[in-house]
Amino acid sequence: MQKISLAPVDGVQITTLMDNSSDALLPDEGLVRRWGLVGTAAPLAVLPAELAEEKQTFDFLRAEHGFSAMVEVGGHRILFDTGISAEGVMSNLDRLAIRPETFETIVFSHGHFDHVMGLNGLSARLGPTHLPVFLHPDFWLRRRLVLPDRTLDFPTPSRSAIEGAGFTIIEERQPSFLLDDAILVTGEVDRTTPFETGMPPAHQAFRDGAWEPDRAVHDDQAIVLHVRDRGLVILTGCGHSGIINIIRYAKRLTGVDRLYAVLGGLHLQYGPIVTETVAALAEEAPAMLVPAHCTSWQAQQALAAALPGAFRPNSVGSRFEL
Repeated sequence: MQKISLAPVDGVQITTLMDNSSDALLPDEGLVRRWGLVGTAAPLAVLPAELAEEKQTFDFLRAEHGFSAMVEVGGHRILFDTGISAEGVMSNLDRLAIRPETFETIVFSHGHFDHVMGLNGLSARLGPTHLPVFLHPDFWLRRRLVLPDRTLDFPTPSRSAIEGAGFTIIEERQPSFLLDDAILVTGEVDRTTPFETGMPPAHQAFRDGAWEPDRAVHDDQAIVLHVRDRGLVILTGCGHSGIINIIRYAKRLTGVDRLYAVLGGLHLQYGPIVTETVAALAEEAPAMLVPAHCTSWQAQQALAAALPGAFRPNSVGSRFEL
């Protein structure tokens, strides 16, 4: 594999706009600024409240089963995924006093609805826009989950509707760069580990006129940055590629062997894959580990025990200043 040159940056800020957890009592910790009653990331928003003496109350950030993050580098803002509901990410942006028109690019980790459908709210707020949207060609696949008692059809992103809203679609299977080679979008990740086997066979995609198992979710991609003198920062949406696959692929692509931080969804549920992934992550020894969306309680506990110095819980509104 030919190495690519990822320009080092002096720093990056990653803010969680949507995740499965919202905790207003988490304190600041080192390079992490929290939003809430004790954190210092941003002032608390307020709501009218007729039954309060002050006629107002505090308004906290919303959580949902989805993921979204803002990446800030050198004064530029990238939106990574958009959550599931039209109002979720948009309402949190309002509470955080972040103007959506300041985003320069959107990157989608993959086409699952809990990472994509919040684009409805962004589109309604922005109106017609030429905002570029980076994604993998498999992003558009129809998908479903075949359960023992029912079949659950996933909402499918509409190319015509997204383009009709004015967004500019940029499809890439291969790695691509943003911000003058400062941000790497991995494209399709090589699968090399024996234990990261992807989704169960019940997860299916519609290809060439027929439904077939879609264990790999080939459109799963991550964002990678190289913080000068610190190492690689990797941000995932769901991590269907397998976080160890993603880390090793990023290292091979960039030639940077040092790992600074891993943030985002790890798609770790239960069973042997948790044990093997945790052991491999401990060998990679990131300075910061922030498991988020689609990481089970069991996996969270195992990661915290194996990497106590690196582990940081995620919460909506957390800002990681790397």
